[in-house]
Amino acid sequence: LHFPQKLWKLVESHQFRSIWWSVDGKCVAINEGLFKEEVLGGAGPQRVFGMSSMKSFLRQMNLYGFTKQRQDFQPSASLTEFLAEEAAASAHSQILYYYNPSFHRDHPHLLASKRR
Repeated sequence: LHFPQKLWKLVESHQFRSIWWSVDGKCVAINEGLFKEEVLGGAGPQRVFGMSSMKSFLRQMNLYGFTKQRQDFQPSASLTEFLAEEAAASAHSQILYYYNPSFHRDHPHLLASKRR
């Protein structure tokens, strides 16, 4: 699988707590500290990407057209998502938000158009 397909599977998976969709499903939210440990630090079959550094992961995000978004939007309407965001913030972890017009929770068919 190419990077966008792997990222999609990761965001859709409930196996990882470090990455999820934003409330509107248009951005990917990443708890940087936990992501480094949970995803990039994995080995063997748990290894999702062929990289272990956050810098390399973010470079791939940029190569595929993802742009970093500022956290200016409202907190999650869903209690579950709100509590997850609060827990992440209280753990002093930085939450990163990345947007790509072809990477949207409700439109997986757009992945076919993703190129580097």
